[in-house]
Formats: sequence, structure tokens, C-alpha cells
Amino acid sequence: MSILSAKNLVKKFGDTTAVDGVSLDIEAGEIFGFLGPNGAGKTTTIRLLTGALSPDDGTIEIFGMRYDDNAIAIKRQIGVVPDEPPSFKNLRGWEFLKFIASIYRCEKDVFHRVDELCELLKIDFLDEYTDEYSHGMKQKLMVVSVLMRRPKILFLDEPTTGLDPFSARALKLLLRKIANEGAAVFLTTHILEIAEKMCDRLGVIVEGKIVAQGTIEQLRSQSGTEGDLEKIFLQLTGTDESEIRKLIDEL
Repeated sequence: MSILSAKNLVKKFGDTTAVDGVSLDIEAGEIFGFLGPNGAGKTTTIRLLTGALSPDDGTIEIFGMRYDDNAIAIKRQIGVVPDEPPSFKNLRGWEFLKFIASIYRCEKDVFHRVDELCELLKIDFLDEYTDEYSHGMKQKLMVVSVLMRRPKILFLDEPTTGLDPFSARALKLLLRKIANEGAAVFLTTHILEIAEKMCDRLGVIVEGKIVAQGTIEQLRSQSGTEGDLEKIFLQLTGTDESEIRKLIDEL
């Protein structure tokens, strides 16, 4: 059953159309991978779906509600891990988590969940100031601040960027568990091996338009290739591998 439905979304920035007629249906219990070249419209689409931006056209329904009338109710049930984690000066990791917990009015036992997540992701730096964190440390903190709330839909924009191999593997296994328990996971990644192994369905966006959507087998059929996801992606995005090889040979 779809818990998120987007129909014909359009978002323009001046003369540039970043999102052009995007339609998506995301189901409970699935991991949906959203793929595309740099500048294809992935992050803008996530910002539309999470209420950070308003579409110029089209509709979004989450849990049968629209942002126009139910923004707070929707945002309480979703979680967002952005591609660029924010930094807060003069705030320790624990203080940041307590701040988030107070905003969302989390139950007191949320910090038992925090302890479990910190153990899993090997986080031992919550007493340090967040503006001194590395990118990977900030990414881990954002993951904990979202997952401690147990959102019903989780949006992650390049979630493994900056993570060490152990933490990246732990996060991937945890996301599968979260989906198996009934939540929906919507993620973007440029690492196609991750997408192929993790995702139940995939969407490919090019220049603001979705060019293919479905399971790996359905994408193979739509792309006309029997290869792996990398070959499917290159075919769908109009990238000629022979041209890449030619340019490499000329270097």
C-alpha cells in the first residue's frame, strides 16, 4: 500500500526546471532507490517530498495527507538525513540530540534507543562540540537524530558518504531491518552496487524527468540491456561507455 504518492511534480528555479513532471508511489516496507546524474533533480525532489520546498505544480500525499493542511503531522512521522549535515556551533552531540528530542516531544525512553544506535555505529564523541566533527561524524549524528524517533518514512540523501566501511555496512543492514518492520526508506546514492543490493525498487531521473522506475528486472526491460545496474544506468542516462573509453585513451 502506498504511503507516499506524488503526482506530476514540477519545480522551477528561474528559467531552469529542476523537477519536471515527477510521479512516485512509495510503499510501506520497501527500500526505494532514487538514482540520477549530478544535477538531475534528486535532492530537489527529496526537498519537495519532505516539505522543505513547495512544488510549482503537482500534488504530494503522505499517509493520505497534504502538506498544505497537515505539515506538522506529516513531519512528525518522517525523518530526513540530508546530503550535507548541518553544523551547530557551541553545541555538543548530546545537546543536539536532546534538542531534537524536545522538538519532536519524544518519550524519555528515546535515549535508550540512542545508546543502542551509538553502540551500533561506534559513536563515542557525543561529548565533543559538533562544529569540530568530521563529515562522517556529523553524518552519524544526523542518522541517530532521525532513527531515534522511529519515523514511518525515512529519506536519506547519499547516506553512506563519509562513513567508514563498518558504519556503512551497519547502516545498510539497519535500513533493511527498518523496512522489514514496515517503514519506507527512500534513498539516493551514486554507489550503484549499494542500490542494486539494497533496493526493492528504483527510479532513475534525468534532467528532472523520471526515465525508468521499477525492480531491477523491470529496469532491464525498460533499458533494453541484460547487464548489471551500472550498465542499466548508463543506458538509461544516455551515456555511451565506448565514448568514455575513447576519452580515457586520449588522456
